[in-house]
Amino acid sequence: MKKLKLKQIHILIIIIGIIFITLSAFHANLWFDESYSVAISNNHSFQEIWSITGHDVHPPFYYWMLKIVSLIFGNNMICYRLLSVLAIAILGILGFTHIRKDFGEKVGAIFSLLAYTLPINIVYASEVRMYGWGMLFVTIMAIYAYRLVSGKATIKNWVIFAIFSLISAYTHYYGLMAAGVINVILFIWLIVKAKKEHKFTKDLKTFIIQAIIQVALYIPWIVFLALQMNQVSKGFWIGFTFPDTLIEMFLFQFTGNLGDDKYINPWIAGIYGIIFCIYLIYILIKNKKSENKVSLKPARWAVLVYATVLLGAIAVSLVLWRPIIYARYFLVITGLLIFAFSYIMAKVGNKVGNILILTLTIILATYANINLAFIHYDTSNQAPFEYVRENVEEGDIFIYGNEGSGFVISANFPEYQQYFYDGAGWHVEEAYKAYGPNMQTQYNLDFLKDYTGRIWFVNAGTHGIYEEASKQYTNMELLKQARFDVKYKGYIYTFSLVNKK
Repeated sequence: MKKLKLKQIHILIIIIGIIFITLSAFHANLWFDESYSVAISNNHSFQEIWSITGHDVHPPFYYWMLKIVSLIFGNNMICYRLLSVLAIAILGILGFTHIRKDFGEKVGAIFSLLAYTLPINIVYASEVRMYGWGMLFVTIMAIYAYRLVSGKATIKNWVIFAIFSLISAYTHYYGLMAAGVINVILFIWLIVKAKKEHKFTKDLKTFIIQAIIQVALYIPWIVFLALQMNQVSKGFWIGFTFPDTLIEMFLFQFTGNLGDDKYINPWIAGIYGIIFCIYLIYILIKNKKSENKVSLKPARWAVLVYATVLLGAIAVSLVLWRPIIYARYFLVITGLLIFAFSYIMAKVGNKVGNILILTLTIILATYANINLAFIHYDTSNQAPFEYVRENVEEGDIFIYGNEGSGFVISANFPEYQQYFYDGAGWHVEEAYKAYGPNMQTQYNLDFLKDYTGRIWFVNAGTHGIYEEASKQYTNMELLKQARFDVKYKGYIYTFSLVNKK
């Protein structure tokens, strides 16, 4: 009866959880990264997506998924967001369909609850980006890897493991690192097993076959990965400062706070994260000293993969002298942390402590979701686009610099001629072909010399490009200027509409 009751509660958690993560998803706002996702999926074929993303910083699989959505539903921002919600929804369902069956009712229920209420998942549940799907794919890969080493090495499990290992690698480079780490760990385990049995085992043979297939299917992308390292290096933007970056990463994993985006007060976020960690350390120490010590091997494996990816990112950064450590990228492997938390709490946590931690998590998740709703549904968010729609005319052109505002405008008005003014010399024109055939990259304003007509100069907070152009060309009549400060991502849109004679 107790088991049946927990099963019913688990189902209720999933239903309420899916509704909860969907509440803030019904809006059409965009920020730069999302505008890139929308533009590349809406403007290009599957083959073109492959080619263009070879010059960007992420593999193509998520963009292909988004392309399928655009073919079915058109350029619909809500559908794009619901695709991301679906990833977190399935992640929570894994707690019932997989985690519960493999590790017990309580582990599965806590996993589902944390999947839907850990504030970081609330914040990113509806982002038009690949992070939620990367998290899901890596988690599925890890689940089946553990099944393979737990006496369930069926052909079905090998096939599912191989598929999600490859998909993880094609979704995000942290997914690639996670797949590499898990495959290496699995390989070492199989070698040790074969050595103990003094024979070349069937499982080791199967592993080698699937590994060769994975590598063969990923080789075409290796060329683009090498090219990307060279192409994007001039405009590489990730910085690393110690200890600020590590503190930011810690807070992000628990709250979703990143940069200027603060969905939970940083002090409250820090206290919450510290309390969570102290509780986990306490119950781990208590279990270690207990006479009836509980094995935490599955949690240790999850933490091992997470830690190895982190150390791998640090190593790559040092070798390339280009930091690839960025808090948001670790979302891809956050499912492993959620599992480790769930397993430890379920197996060695005490009832009162678990209830307090989960209650605090739910309270902060609710707080974050309320903040998201106020931000996402604020009427100011659509004001810049309404302004452009009311004033734009056929034949107008748009010029913007390397600021998010201009690219969001580009994604919303792809039918007009766009010019990216790359005054800083990022040289990322190949990647920015994502914004369609009407977008061209220019390294100076000389291209306006023989142009006559209306021009929209778009900036964020200043009228810098217009001011630069007005010094170079005196035959420009300023028609309108406007500034819009929106809630979504704290973006600022400044417009200078001119008529060049």
